[in-house]
Amino acid sequence: MHNLRQYEVPLQRYMAMMDLQERNERLFYKLLIDNVEELLPVVYTPTVGEACQKYGSIFRRPQGLYISLKEKGKILEVLKNWPESNIQVIVVTDGERILGLGDLGCQGMGIPVGKLSLYTALGGLRPSACLPVTIDVGTNNEKLLNDEFYIGLRQRRATGQEYAELLEEFMTAVKKNYGEKVLVQFEDFANHNAFELLEKYSPTHLVFNDDIQGTASVVLAGLLAALKLVGGALADHRFLFLGAGEAGTGIAELIALEISKQTKAPLEETRKKIWLVDSKGLIVSSRKESLQHFKKPWAHDHEPVKGLLDAVKAIKPTVLIGSSGVGKTFTKEVVEAMASINEKPLILALSNPTSQSECTAEEAYTWSKGRVIFASGSPFDPVEYNRKVFVPGQANNAYIFPGFGLGLIMSGAIRVHDDMLLAASEALAAQVKQEHFDKGLIYPPFSNIRNISANIAAKVAAKAYELGLASRLPRPKDLVKYAESCMYSPVYRSYR
Repeated sequence: MHNLRQYEVPLQRYMAMMDLQERNERLFYKLLIDNVEELLPVVYTPTVGEACQKYGSIFRRPQGLYISLKEKGKILEVLKNWPESNIQVIVVTDGERILGLGDLGCQGMGIPVGKLSLYTALGGLRPSACLPVTIDVGTNNEKLLNDEFYIGLRQRRATGQEYAELLEEFMTAVKKNYGEKVLVQFEDFANHNAFELLEKYSPTHLVFNDDIQGTASVVLAGLLAALKLVGGALADHRFLFLGAGEAGTGIAELIALEISKQTKAPLEETRKKIWLVDSKGLIVSSRKESLQHFKKPWAHDHEPVKGLLDAVKAIKPTVLIGSSGVGKTFTKEVVEAMASINEKPLILALSNPTSQSECTAEEAYTWSKGRVIFASGSPFDPVEYNRKVFVPGQANNAYIFPGFGLGLIMSGAIRVHDDMLLAASEALAAQVKQEHFDKGLIYPPFSNIRNISANIAAKVAAKAYELGLASRLPRPKDLVKYAESCMYSPVYRSYR
């Protein structure tokens, strides 16, 4: 740690950590687990974004498995080349929508590698059971196509049938090689593909999309915890989203499901409490014809509204959520409007990396005169306002997916069900204690993350058993203890 702290530049720390992971895996995980709050932003957001942008220039050795269009027809053989045969979780990307940075092609490998190191550090999965995969179908990023250090295929992205066939072959090969219970986590696919892949493979494979479902689960947990600070039930609140892509619609759907579960009202009813703004303004029923299919459920009756500020004034939301990938969109006027409508406005600026955040923690606290309850996707330092210190929470997917994956794996689940996501959210919200609320936090600190993951895993596994989707029988008596016993710990073996 002393050596790592000598580096001023976050990217150099990232490179030092990656070198350590190659050289001494146990020590890498020991460091990460013991210093999780300090090192999480290095191996994950926001530094991993810069690492992906410069991946070709900082490339040392391939850390995962690359499958390109050239391997079509031979994907099963390629999977068999991976030295480990007992794989429990695969994180796969095609690099088309990396964080808020767009199409980085093959250089998106930094994301699966980073996610899986968190699966081990935070969720306790054995490093050897994790497989990072990048599917290289080309890139539409001109800068990369002309970059002498670009590591992927120098061609435009394959789409349509060619793309679908490659993914179909990959998914079939994965199941054939690793069995029914391998978890495939889709990561940073572009909107159109993300929804289609999740819909297509959910009935036949154990699949999870972190951008749609993981983000939703983390945000719902924050909202459930925040109710202790703002009062009322979830059904009493009105939600306004900026951004109607994977994250926005995924979060919206999970909130509607949770309200429906609590109030027994039909989903069509509970969706009406949630409004979305996209690049063309508020999503309303008069726009239905031109909307993409995943936006249609959110088109409610209202006259058209152009910008976010007007939407805030028209809808009068109690909760404002940013998932647009566009920075600086929660302006002073927007935050002030939220503060004039609500005693304690709840504002979540979720876009990553830090440069794309809708507003900073400092802006949120200052413009709302210290009344806001704020959480963001990227980490922000504590803010002092009016002689009071506010600690901004981080709505980071790393709270959910490691524990969620552990719960699926330890119960031998064969499918993912929405109720498991709700169980994960409720488990995370239950980990927020009074001392955290006193600081204005709606998420527990990361320092206790392995314990949090064990609790989430236990709730997810319990739900899998309840739904009859678990294959590991008999069911362990104490699921939390069982989760802890399944966790990998980086210790040196004693040979004396």
